[in-house]
Amino acid sequence: MPHLASRMSNAKASVIMQIAEKAKILKQEGHDIISFSVGVPNFLPAEHVYQAAREALENDNGQYLPGRGEVKLIDAYLKRLERNGFKGFQQKNIASGIGAKHVLYSLLYALVNEGDEILIPTPFWTTYQDIADLIGAQTQHLKCSSQQDYKLTAEQLESAINPKSKVFLFNNPSNPTGMVYSEAEVKAIGDVLEKHDLWIISDDIYNRMVFDDMGFHHLLKTNPALVDRMIIIDSISKSYGMPGWRVGMMAGPESVANAMVTLNSNSITNIPGVVGAAAAAAIEGPQDFADEMCVEFSKKRDLVMQTMARIELVSCPRPQGAFYAFPDISAAFGKHHNGRPVADDVAFSELLLETKGVAVVPGSAFGEEKSIRISYACPTEQLEDGLNRFSEFFNELV
Repeated sequence: MPHLASRMSNAKASVIMQIAEKAKILKQEGHDIISFSVGVPNFLPAEHVYQAAREALENDNGQYLPGRGEVKLIDAYLKRLERNGFKGFQQKNIASGIGAKHVLYSLLYALVNEGDEILIPTPFWTTYQDIADLIGAQTQHLKCSSQQDYKLTAEQLESAINPKSKVFLFNNPSNPTGMVYSEAEVKAIGDVLEKHDLWIISDDIYNRMVFDDMGFHHLLKTNPALVDRMIIIDSISKSYGMPGWRVGMMAGPESVANAMVTLNSNSITNIPGVVGAAAAAAIEGPQDFADEMCVEFSKKRDLVMQTMARIELVSCPRPQGAFYAFPDISAAFGKHHNGRPVADDVAFSELLLETKGVAVVPGSAFGEEKSIRISYACPTEQLEDGLNRFSEFFNELV
């Protein structure tokens, strides 16, 4: 039997999805499971999104569609960019894909040669490293501890850049930490980037989920000179409750957008028309339902932080965006739960699931082995129950 391609030795299944699947199986077997693992919003899109999909279905002609994305979708995203203060983009600067993950894969495939280096502030979304491994890129993890609120400093970035560096990947608000950069922090990073010839990928998919009047600050606003090297990634998954619809968008230099379209023509061909119509309606239509969910997430964040503050062995910087918390639980390492050792973040997560029925993701999946990720995008009643179980687990450690 022939062998798989050697590159598959670098391919890893998503740790997040593996844990989510394990929690689902346990629940199907009758176990009382609460999942804080996968980042799926606990709401569905508004009715006008479904109506747009129904109308597209009724008018479907079954033909191939533009690889860049239908004009209605591209125009909707251009208006979104303009509302966010990003002017000057045209249709030639935009491309779409099957979710932000697909867009990111195509972008890195187009931008990075084998052996080139990607600079990744750490903790990071697991897919960043997974894609880098698949395409043969090198990565440099810029470690950002809980003591610095998991946020990269300009000094760290300056000292990390070297001749092999090709791409800087910036995620704000952050998955997995929920941290949000201030305008001054963004400006300081932008000032460093202005001095170095790097591609900059700005992963903005949580940009509508910012709390505490923090505001969403972007490198293109603080440092507009970066426009020729800046690529923005966005998605409908989180803000509009549409992860299963799979639409991601990018905005950047014309050459990069065209490269994305070329890759689309040899892979997905195009986004399905019904899906594109629904995405356009979500992006361009009334935003009330998305704004209301942001308020709900901030309230859930407060519940999480109240629990974290009561646990002596936990240190958790206050997230101000997305729907994640990333507590440092390393003070529990070396302790025991019912005679079983808590050796590290993986052992902690396994014990928590097995003894309390609460699924979290070990921080090592995100490059930070001292922590775990909690996704609080679940119904409030489940969140409160899960947080109570989380506290009980710590109370039982010896």
